[in-house]
Amino acid sequence: MTETLATWNQVYDPFGSMALSTLLAAVPIVVMLVGLGFLHMRAHVAAFAGLVAAFVIAVFMFGMPADKAGLAAGYGAAYGLMPIGWIVLNIIFLHQLTEANGSFTTLQRSIAGITGDRRLQLLLIAFSFGAFFEGAAGFGTPVAVTAALLIGLGFSPLAASGLSLVANTAPVAYGALGTPVMALAAVTGLDLLDLSAMIGRQLPFFSLIVPFWLIWAFAGWRGMMEIWPAILVCGISFAVPQFLVSNFHGPWLVDVVAAIVSMICLVAFLRVWQPKKLWTSTALKGRTNGDGSEGATAKSATDLSGARPSTGALIKAWLPWAILTVFVFAWGIPQVKAALDAIFISKIPFEGLHNLVFKVPPVVAAPHAEAAVFTFNILSMTGSGIFASAIVAGLLMGYSPLALVRIYLKTLWKVRYSLATIAIMLALGFLTRYSGLDATLGLAFAMTGPFYPLFGTMLGWLGVALTGSDTASNVLFGGLQKITSEQLGLSPTLMAAANSSGGVMGKMIDAQSIVVASTATGWQNSEGIILRYVFFHSIALAVLVGMLVTLQAYVWPFTSLVIHH
Repeated sequence: MTETLATWNQVYDPFGSMALSTLLAAVPIVVMLVGLGFLHMRAHVAAFAGLVAAFVIAVFMFGMPADKAGLAAGYGAAYGLMPIGWIVLNIIFLHQLTEANGSFTTLQRSIAGITGDRRLQLLLIAFSFGAFFEGAAGFGTPVAVTAALLIGLGFSPLAASGLSLVANTAPVAYGALGTPVMALAAVTGLDLLDLSAMIGRQLPFFSLIVPFWLIWAFAGWRGMMEIWPAILVCGISFAVPQFLVSNFHGPWLVDVVAAIVSMICLVAFLRVWQPKKLWTSTALKGRTNGDGSEGATAKSATDLSGARPSTGALIKAWLPWAILTVFVFAWGIPQVKAALDAIFISKIPFEGLHNLVFKVPPVVAAPHAEAAVFTFNILSMTGSGIFASAIVAGLLMGYSPLALVRIYLKTLWKVRYSLATIAIMLALGFLTRYSGLDATLGLAFAMTGPFYPLFGTMLGWLGVALTGSDTASNVLFGGLQKITSEQLGLSPTLMAAANSSGGVMGKMIDAQSIVVASTATGWQNSEGIILRYVFFHSIALAVLVGMLVTLQAYVWPFTSLVIHH
């Protein structure tokens, strides 16, 4: 019992050589990424290999007690299933309901009715509509919804998966009603509104860039230039509200307001403008799924031809998604969450780990105990809001309770490997955090001196790539960003914001997002193909964020945008 309750201080350089320690700390990530991207392992197998590597290195190289390493992995697995897996399961359940009664096909026809051009559909769904769900719910919801919509419209699985991931970047820092920014303020002690404003002086640049990047990735340079007016309208109408709300209101409604404005402006613009040539291809420019096909699981564009749906049919088709929007938004309101938590919430400390692992200098200013309490707030979880919306929508669509149960069980079987993968991925992420392997990698970034604005931004990218969450990355590295920036004479608010802004570009390569995308498109066990496709886009966009942060740190007039603590 005494041994179980013993404390343990993290060790960041067990070999007295930061180069060697950093290489060892990176091994679990490399094992997982190589297994997934190059050895074509199934996602849960690659994740398990990375988890085993992390356990061995944490225990035998960095000195973490084995029982604490096991508890950290278990804590991560629990978090992976609740709330993340719970969201994935229920959004796929709703999608299955709409597919089974044919309303999803009507929905696809209605979107195709706005424009038959695949590039414009991509802007409307993947970027603008996805941003709304990011702002309202986060945690994989936007990728699940948009990828499912795109695959139903006839996009190839690679296009639907990869481009949904690319699109879900610029809005992520303000996801789930500003949760990442609130977490960043909590761990750094910096002013919440200052952080919201600083991030809002970085990401709007990329809200302009990402829509162009998205269409370029899909249709090539010429295909992009053919619709540049629509892309510009989409980007500006998102970027301007993003800047205004983040700087003059706060982080809570940034994405929701910006997404609604963007959708309204884009649809209105398309009423008066359409491209001269319609792009009807649903495969990526010059690419296939990786096996020579363009996606046998995707419906062809001709599946959506036919008579324009009646107004009644359109209402019925959009009703489930409107219900989903209302429920998800309601579940994101703090007062609603508090009311649901008042009915039921259970906080389960992981005895033997909770407050027994200490982060120590130089990662933190003073030794800090790491909490390990699993919050089982099933009623207020976003996934429960999605589940409730699916039940209400299912009953309104005419399903009997027995039919709903039957389809739910089929959905659970369909996503079983995806749920296992998410649990293992989060086990790896939490083990990396509690063992201090992530902090070792972070300290290596901090040694870059005047190049720190770039590498500090990339640290945020790494954090999201590892944990799958901008919130988690901010919690992991926010304090380190503040300490390091103060040592280097940089604005702590700038570098804390850079952690979040750079982190959003890691969202497209984190394992759980890729699994969500592959599940939503019915393209399981192809996670490696998706990873290889999005990896370049993730790195390139993260470097661009780092370059912007470097300009804000050192070069006028960009320095005038910086908020000094």
